[in-house]
Amino acid sequence: MAVPVAALCCLVPLLPAAHGVPGWLGGPVDWPKVGLLAFLHGCWESLAQGLPTPCLVLVRRLLRRPALPERTPARPGVNAFFPVLFAGVLMLPPAAAALVAAPAALLGGPSGRGCRPRQLFNGSQLALCAFASSVAFHLLYGPQLLLGSRFPAALLPGFAAVAVFCLVNGVVVGVMRMLTEGRKVWVLLRGAHSVCGLPVLVHAAGGLMVAVLWQGPYGAFAALLALLPLSISAWVFAQGQRERDAHQATVQALVQAVEIKDSYTRGHSERVGRASVLIATQLGMEAERLRTLRFAGILHDVGKLGVATELLRRNGPLTEAERRAVEIHPVYGYELVRGIDFLGEAHAGILHHHERMDGRGYPSGLAGDRIPEFARIISVADAFDSMTSTRSYRRGRPVSEAVAELERCSGSQFDPVMVRALIGALAGHDWRPVVHSEDCIEAVPDIPLGVPEPARAAPGRVPPQGGNVPAAGQP
Repeated sequence: MAVPVAALCCLVPLLPAAHGVPGWLGGPVDWPKVGLLAFLHGCWESLAQGLPTPCLVLVRRLLRRPALPERTPARPGVNAFFPVLFAGVLMLPPAAAALVAAPAALLGGPSGRGCRPRQLFNGSQLALCAFASSVAFHLLYGPQLLLGSRFPAALLPGFAAVAVFCLVNGVVVGVMRMLTEGRKVWVLLRGAHSVCGLPVLVHAAGGLMVAVLWQGPYGAFAALLALLPLSISAWVFAQGQRERDAHQATVQALVQAVEIKDSYTRGHSERVGRASVLIATQLGMEAERLRTLRFAGILHDVGKLGVATELLRRNGPLTEAERRAVEIHPVYGYELVRGIDFLGEAHAGILHHHERMDGRGYPSGLAGDRIPEFARIISVADAFDSMTSTRSYRRGRPVSEAVAELERCSGSQFDPVMVRALIGALAGHDWRPVVHSEDCIEAVPDIPLGVPEPARAAPGRVPPQGGNVPAAGQP
């Protein structure tokens, strides 16, 4: 309740009976400008979230068209479009600037039962940020410099206003996380840093341009034209975010199917994806490839959907025929996902993650650098999590034992570069082995680690029922 109360206090200077506060905090107020800015902020915020704008909703109601189906925001809980809000900070008194953010946050954002407190918090948070930012701008004589078109002198108050906006926003979010999640004090600095960056500066520059044009000879019309490029970019970003969410949902659906089939591997896919990203980050891999690699790590065992459940849960040795039936799962996985275009390089990682550096792996018997990079990373991550997790055939071992086993097999089974990268990443990340119930642990044997050597050379091709295996990098 502290944030909404503080936001209400920001509106006190608007009251006619307010005494003891400087006049510039609350007036004089151009109420039509406040209303138009609040409406525009709501429209563009909806656009940036990929939601129908208030204008579209109103037009459909007037035409008696059926309501559009409900859609979740592209970035739920996050305000994605700030130029109009920054323009209000620059053109209005602080108390009036706080009002610009309220309608979009209170009427938009998350909807449904139990979302009102969240909407109230979002609106109050932005009102506080706008008020504090406008105060800083006014204290540095920003309105006079802006009206006189004194550039670059007017940029200094503008930068100060942006810095105060980000600082207040980060502190409010950080305090809430400290109170609700029990986080440490350092989240305050991290929260302030997370809301600063190039997007905020671009939005601030857009707000400055809107304010300058609005107060010029062409008025609000020119300001609306200035928002057009930012509007298009915000809409495109929202569509991209929705596409990424759809990709994530597709991957999660496949992973859930595997985990339902084999309860012992529950969570294994996500952990392999996380360990793969740790290795690749240590190697300096770029962000877009990191995202694809995470998908590859998460989906590396999706081919087990084609393997008999009894073989996956067997806690005893497998016959040669049964072992071959299990070893074909990378090919099944590749066949399952080969039509999913956004996986890209992940296809090769899923197909070849059981290859060995000495060429005795499967399904293609690739060796050394012929094994795709994604597959070499996933191989290490997969083995590491398997050794530290309790499976149907062996209890999980401590991280130190798993690392020692990876080092022992480095060069023959695993890529030494990837093993060293994992060890370096573990030094800066606290990896905790999966903890199972006592009943689960007692149900499996406690055998020492040891990655078995293959009983035979890997076949060049898989059995006929698996189809042909493409070479590395072949679609």
